[in-house]
Amino acid sequence: MLARDDVNPLRRTPLYALHVALGGKMVPFAGYEMPVQYGPGVLREHLHTRKAAGLFDVSHMGQIALRAKSGPVEDAALALERLVPQDIVKVAPGRQRYAQFTNAAGGILDDLMVANFGDHLLLVVNAACKEADAAHLRKHLSDVCVIEPLPDRALIALQGPSAESALAAFCADVPSMRFMDAGPHEVDGIDCFVSRSGYTGEDGFEISVPAERAERLANKLLENADVLPIGLGARDSLRLEAGLCLYGHDIDTATTPVEGALEWSIQKSRRAGGARSGGFLGAQEILAQLEKGAPRRRVGLRPEGRAPVREGAALFADNAIEPIGAVTSGGFGPSLNAPVAMGYLPASLATPGTQVFAEVRGQRLPLKVAITPFVPNTYKR
Repeated sequence: MLARDDVNPLRRTPLYALHVALGGKMVPFAGYEMPVQYGPGVLREHLHTRKAAGLFDVSHMGQIALRAKSGPVEDAALALERLVPQDIVKVAPGRQRYAQFTNAAGGILDDLMVANFGDHLLLVVNAACKEADAAHLRKHLSDVCVIEPLPDRALIALQGPSAESALAAFCADVPSMRFMDAGPHEVDGIDCFVSRSGYTGEDGFEISVPAERAERLANKLLENADVLPIGLGARDSLRLEAGLCLYGHDIDTATTPVEGALEWSIQKSRRAGGARSGGFLGAQEILAQLEKGAPRRRVGLRPEGRAPVREGAALFADNAIEPIGAVTSGGFGPSLNAPVAMGYLPASLATPGTQVFAEVRGQRLPLKVAITPFVPNTYKR
């Protein structure tokens, strides 16, 4: 067991005992004791998820219900549009959308998923930001919305090509779901919220379940030989291969959605000339960058050779003395049997195929700007 801080003790998810029983190596993460890997190790867990199915505990993440005091979910959506640059009004019941909370300078406070459950919105936010996100919502929306964190719910992700068949054994609805569908479903007799989405680039599901029923459901899913428990290590390498951002690393309060190459998530209705253009925190900066471009861009990077280039490595053009950017995520991509990375470069050097150099242990290693995702996604659309 990890040593515990008497002032700020690490929290445990409802699946903590299961992780220990399964041999999980527990580490601190976002204020929680979480499994970084199990017996097979990160490499095998990663490849198993790509080949069959992996079960992830993501209960440390925040779940928040947002209800309009006036009643209609459309009013909650309009209110939330004060805080995100996405079109939430057009998220149909039973669907969800990726979004970002932005600050007055256009930086990203957090990224999140927003689902329309018909009479309210369900927000899933990052673990390290969930208290700040709830406070942000209360500060700006408590005049028109009820903000209800849901700490009594666990969150389980089932990812990989066998995820549908594994979950369909307990929920007949899932084969008819498509990517980004979300809503209440009964799973093995338990009232759950299920979305067809995830953080691996694979087809899969995220299942919000009452905390006291989470271990039972996880054990039921693990009875399937195709399903293995997967730790944070493989979760990170899977999302990196998929070109997905990790908040606090690839995006943060000093990064705009346009710099982060997330402009695809901002619909026309919120852009200049749109039906509900602007009106969100940081709109002036973000709309200007959408029109004129951002000075820097998040890019995929493929190191030449076998050596991984890690977060924090400075990036250089040719033999320049001053760095022009930095790596924000990097490691070995097991599916590619090669290193992959992401980082920020000036917009003029963000074209795929451009060669730059990373400084690693005093040496300059060549990399080329690459298109992401590094591994094609397999979402069921």
